[in-house]
Amino acid sequence: MNTLTIAVIFGGQSSEHEVSCMSAANIIKQIEKERYSLLLIGITKDGRWLKVDSVEDIASGAWLESKSEAVISPDAKKKCAIVTDEKGQVTFHPIDVAFPVLHGLYGEDGTIQGLFELARIPYVGCGVLASAVSMDKLYTKIVVDRIGIRQADYEAVMAEELADMDAVVSRVEKHFSYPVFIKPSNAGSSRGVSRADSREELECGLRTAAAEDRKILVEEMIVGHEVECAVFGGGKEPVIASGVGEILAAAEFYDYDAKYHNTESRTVTDPELPGDASARIPEMAKAIFQAVDGYGLSRVDFFVKEDGTVVFNEINTMPGFTAISMYPMLWEARGINKKELVEKLIQHAGKRYQREQI
Repeated sequence: MNTLTIAVIFGGQSSEHEVSCMSAANIIKQIEKERYSLLLIGITKDGRWLKVDSVEDIASGAWLESKSEAVISPDAKKKCAIVTDEKGQVTFHPIDVAFPVLHGLYGEDGTIQGLFELARIPYVGCGVLASAVSMDKLYTKIVVDRIGIRQADYEAVMAEELADMDAVVSRVEKHFSYPVFIKPSNAGSSRGVSRADSREELECGLRTAAAEDRKILVEEMIVGHEVECAVFGGGKEPVIASGVGEILAAAEFYDYDAKYHNTESRTVTDPELPGDASARIPEMAKAIFQAVDGYGLSRVDFFVKEDGTVVFNEINTMPGFTAISMYPMLWEARGINKKELVEKLIQHAGKRYQREQI
């Protein structure tokens, strides 16, 4: 039996570059080497595509010194990566499935998904539309509004409007009382997110968010449990959801540093939640995944208030797969270990271009 080639792509130009490398190393270790041949492609922070020799090189950072380049051809007939070694010799490596372990901009936002679509290479994860919509918090809110799921009230601000900061602040203060949260619409892993308890902090938060994206959201503060739910499926496969996991953040809110640098932050599966939130959240997660036209996997995040009200926060179409990431933990709590989960994702990717017979 011929082995299939899986191209694992990691790194990238987003602020989540390092997290992507950690996720990729964990995923690569779970792929059945007897069944699949691996082609590892790392994207540097400045956008160079390099052929990587081993998972050990990812962990050590040695991959950044690779002298071989590897780019995916958009040619739908070739379905391959074009590899150029240090001597300039070019070879073509056919790809059966691409696994883009990329978080944030230029990886989770529909851009690389568009390349796979041009090449007609089956790939793990959501398509162009779902990735782009879910990456952009403003447009996610517009979609979720249509299906009637409660979410935080918000005010949209464009970066160019900050030239008249007084007008923006006045508009926000008419809409909300403090505290509020400020978020760039299109950035990953809580980058550029801040809390404002005063006008001065609001102005600072708006400038911080504007450094990440030209679209900014100012949201009401929701006090409650921070919870997450894993989703899998789509296409011909039924959409299924895991149970619920709760984040016990060491910081005031679960920002990038609290996730990856503060060892006191913890996550627990199947927490005690008010009311019937634990039963409702998986159904809401599936509805949101389907509303954005999701495929493959996503992690859907919510708040649960003390009265049992569930408030949607955001959806992540390529959730983290690090040692502390909630997505694989939630499935392990349901009896699906990491190796099985990775295999399911690869198998589901292979069905991407199958169409129902009419």
